[in-house]
Amino acid sequence: MADVARVAGVSLPTVSRVLTGAVAVSPDKRARVLAAIEQLGYRPNAAARALVSGRRSLIAVLAGNTSLYGYARTISGIAGAARLAGYTVVIMVVESADAEVVDDAVNLVLGQPIAGVIVLEFDDVGREVVERLPHGIPVVSAGGWVRREGQVPSVLIDEHAGGRAVTEYLLGLGHATVHHVSIPLLGGAPGRTEGWRDALVAAGAPVPEILRASWEPASGYRLGLELLERPDVTAVFCGNDDLAIGVMRAFVENGVAVPQDVSVVGFDDQPFGEFWSPPLTTASQDFDDLGARAFERLRRVLDPAAVGAGSSAVIATPVLVVRGSAGPVGRGTAGRAAGGRT
Repeated sequence: MADVARVAGVSLPTVSRVLTGAVAVSPDKRARVLAAIEQLGYRPNAAARALVSGRRSLIAVLAGNTSLYGYARTISGIAGAARLAGYTVVIMVVESADAEVVDDAVNLVLGQPIAGVIVLEFDDVGREVVERLPHGIPVVSAGGWVRREGQVPSVLIDEHAGGRAVTEYLLGLGHATVHHVSIPLLGGAPGRTEGWRDALVAAGAPVPEILRASWEPASGYRLGLELLERPDVTAVFCGNDDLAIGVMRAFVENGVAVPQDVSVVGFDDQPFGEFWSPPLTTASQDFDDLGARAFERLRRVLDPAAVGAGSSAVIATPVLVVRGSAGPVGRGTAGRAAGGRT
């Protein structure tokens, strides 16, 4: 700042006033300060400003993954909302749920001048991070879990309602039951899996054995090959769109048409699903909105008087998006039920 003041030919307090906008500065002096800043490539030091002002503007996001669709879009939503409110986001990837790994990541984050923390609680890593963060740190979790008593403030997507809606839709098309390819267990059955199970039980339909997958489409492809050996399969609900694409690929390569022979539905509504053949029916989760709501919830913790900070809902419900990969039970599925591939 002293260098900027020297080049601009103004006092140090004038430079400070231009940067903070707290006090009006004449247009001429303001222009000279901004020109000096541009010439010198000056960037304010966030840590130093936090020490002087007492206001921290750094938000840390801790996540077990940043490449999967839901994680990446949620982080994008957090970053966009934070930027509009004058905050900066830093991201820490926590490689595993091992206590030592989690503690190392938390300690690195807390060594920075952060205002608060948002944890993506989509997996066991996120759950462990929430458990191991020290008390007194402003923290909000974002995920798809059922709310738990004593938990930190959270914003959620009601996966249970989404899973139930998908299953009820398939049952309504005349399918006797719905088979399920599940995403990995996350400290218990995912909400979308529980919604699937509850819908079947409520309808008095058989509850098939769950096929457990990893996150990758190749896992869906492998389990799709297993489903081909079951002639009673007429509808499959997959725990995410990646798995659904893998399952459909296995079916089509082996002469099973979607949806004429078997209906397939995904979860998440990734952009590619609309352009697959057939277009994928799915449950749409608005992850960008989840991220924005997570930031607004944290902002309410940091500053209860902040304008708009209390406007975000705690829980949102996925929306069923009907496309071409699901349909009524037809002659093709009847043929499979009789014991053959069509």
